[in-house]
Amino acid sequence: MTTHFYTASSVDGFIATTDRSLDWLLSQDIDEEGPMAYPGFIARVGALAMGASTFEWVMRHERGRWDYAQPTWVFMHREMSAPEHGDVRFTQDDVRRVHAEMLAAADGRDIWIVGGGDLAGQFADAGLLDEVWVQYAPVTLGAGAPLLPRRLDLELMEVARNRSFLCGRYRVVGAPAL
Repeated sequence: MTTHFYTASSVDGFIATTDRSLDWLLSQDIDEEGPMAYPGFIARVGALAMGASTFEWVMRHERGRWDYAQPTWVFMHREMSAPEHGDVRFTQDDVRRVHAEMLAAADGRDIWIVGGGDLAGQFADAGLLDEVWVQYAPVTLGAGAPLLPRRLDLELMEVARNRSFLCGRYRVVGAPAL
């Protein structure tokens, strides 16, 4: 069981635009069956953690449809509405407590920290993030939500090219003491 931050980033290090959009990503050329692609990754995932902005973007983009079969914890600080179908749990709890719940729900499968970068950083700060997978898209955004808004020491484990994307898988070596 591994806890991953699996995401895409612009070459200049942003995972979303200043208005929290991911639309820039959807026009990029990637082979869904290629190396380090989403379908192979999600097949191993048993539970998800997601930030409120990412959840809201998914709900807007999917017009209220929720396609994840796995239980999902959404970290929020404002009122939010759950989708009609799916196991979505809203929380304001510490990532340590939620991670324990996610481990039990994942039943030996991996955990995916979907987004954003600050949420992944909170898991890393608590010593609960094992890997960072980044698919670098051939685009720059100039500003937006940073990939990881804190320092982490990483070890490159795997690198691949998936059409236009440079894909890297890193092991988290450590985070500086808080």
